[in-house]
Amino acid sequence: MLFNLFNREKSSKKEDNYLTLRIRETVVETADTMTVYFEQPEPFLDYQPGQFLTLILEINGKQERRSYSLCTSPFVDPFPGITVKRLNGGLVSNYINDHFFPGKRVAVMKPLGNFVTNYHSDNRQHYGLIAGGSGITPIMGILKSILVNEPHAQIHLLYCSRSREMIIFRELLEDLQEKFPGRLAVSHQLSQPEAGWEGDRGRLDQEKVKQFYLKNFKSFEANQKFFVCGPEGLMDISQDALRQLGIPKELILKESFHLEKEKSAQEEDLTDVVSRPVKIILEGEEYAFDVGPKKTILEAGLDEGLDMPYSCQSGLCTACMGKLISGEVNMDEDAGLSEQEIKSGYILCCSSKPKGSDVVIQIE
Repeated sequence: MLFNLFNREKSSKKEDNYLTLRIRETVVETADTMTVYFEQPEPFLDYQPGQFLTLILEINGKQERRSYSLCTSPFVDPFPGITVKRLNGGLVSNYINDHFFPGKRVAVMKPLGNFVTNYHSDNRQHYGLIAGGSGITPIMGILKSILVNEPHAQIHLLYCSRSREMIIFRELLEDLQEKFPGRLAVSHQLSQPEAGWEGDRGRLDQEKVKQFYLKNFKSFEANQKFFVCGPEGLMDISQDALRQLGIPKELILKESFHLEKEKSAQEEDLTDVVSRPVKIILEGEEYAFDVGPKKTILEAGLDEGLDMPYSCQSGLCTACMGKLISGEVNMDEDAGLSEQEIKSGYILCCSSKPKGSDVVIQIE
């Protein structure tokens, strides 16, 4: 009887990481982008502005997981929402745009992510927000939270889009500027503007980022903070330019949506052909299995039927984070981990492979 009770408690603990949300409304933002608002569950969904939800869908008979940033603020919006843009060949993003409707129920992992900040009514922060395309999604939640929580704060947003018709949340941003004059200023950068566009045009480069900063900010002061989200190239350009202006690294927060990984021919030739044993401590239970030469620790664990937590599988979200108790691993991507987490021995199972035969990982 005690054994059964223990198993029920373990099962309940696993289920605590997941929930089912019911779609309340879908809103077409642009020709290729839709916002999905969910009914509030009971108890209310607890999240921070800038975090993301991982959706778990069955498509063509296979389970697919994708992470999408919340575009809403728990301080402002009554219902949590995500904004999803179609992608060429995007299996899940296109499925969402084509098949999500009010009343549909969706399994999700509870919100995760470190693209967040603390808010206080006495703060006199000066925020610089740089977004590209659907990178505006988490920025919107952060922006709305600042406006309502920090009456003395100023925000300057540089938003890069392809054309005026492709500006996500265009009308909402215009409304917020009117509602908060002197506190929110939005600059649009269009790479393919329509005839008659009088704003900035062309692709973002370091010089444009520096001009944005010098126009809107004084020389560096401690009350400045920057959030950058969008394609990898835009984030690299923005971060490099801000650092050249003297902005400390710790005051520049970034959020990556996805990461393409490619191996060179040389790397393929040197691929390890040895399987190595790994021990996982998951919720107090120990599991041992071999990790094949072309598998990550997460992939091998899932193949063994372990209910290991995961989300993006790109090394960005930290859902699969574990602590390395012994041994060494090769971690291909650690962008989701802070420097302190890495120093403390944490790894991402989705991008790690064992280097030896004594690897032990604890997953809480």
